[in-house]
Amino acid sequence: MKLFRRPALIVIDVQRGFADPDYWGPRNNAGCESNIARLLAFWRLNAWPVVFVRHDSTNRQSPLAVGTPGNEFKDVITGEPDLLVSKSVNSSFHGSPDLHDWLRGEAIGQVVICGITTNHCCETTARVAGNLGYDTSFVIDATHTFDRPAPDGSMFSADTIAAMTAANLDGEFATVVSTEDVVGR
Repeated sequence: MKLFRRPALIVIDVQRGFADPDYWGPRNNAGCESNIARLLAFWRLNAWPVVFVRHDSTNRQSPLAVGTPGNEFKDVITGEPDLLVSKSVNSSFHGSPDLHDWLRGEAIGQVVICGITTNHCCETTARVAGNLGYDTSFVIDATHTFDRPAPDGSMFSADTIAAMTAANLDGEFATVVSTEDVVGR
């Protein structure tokens, strides 16, 4: 993977509220958080821009509701970001402050995406980034998701969902990479 002069790392929704298996169900990729920590350390070593995104749910019953412990970042999210985006929808490009405006103002043309969940906010952000013309990398092993029911009641495993996200994104909206592809180059 070729990294541009100043790629931005976008770390999405790595919040304590996602640690509740009773609410979300089984998850995949136990190494997600450690891979995010590796990416953050690599970005800071290179003094590249880091964006933290926080989902501020407007649903008071959500584990991610504003003002609850679940809305806080997990311990792996350390240091100050160059930009903190607050959102209440899936795309990090539809939050405040405006991510697209900030990236353009910083002359950043490449984004690297990681976080929670693979198939919701991370995938949606990657799709929008690709549509806006960013060179977008999606670090699949620095994301995780949860088992999900289909409309017919059957269940999709988190691993299957993550594999489908990778298939949906790669070559169309983003380049799907691993943490090692990024930090071990």
